[in-house]
Amino acid sequence: MSYYCGIDLHSTKNVVVVIDETDKIVFKKRLANRPELVLAALAPFREGLAGIVVESTYNG
Repeated sequence: MSYYCGIDLHSTKNVVVVIDETDKIVFKKRLANRPELVLAALAPFREGLAGIVVESTYNG
């Protein structure tokens, strides 16, 4: 099965969402901006992960 990940990046936290190929949310969690936490959260989906997108904006 293929999985797709979207990450909404904020200044100190992010929201990671993983969906399957039928658009069903299979994982959703708010995490601190620490790479090891994000990698650990995505580990169960690693083999089937088809893509990751990151949304980040800056208001300055």
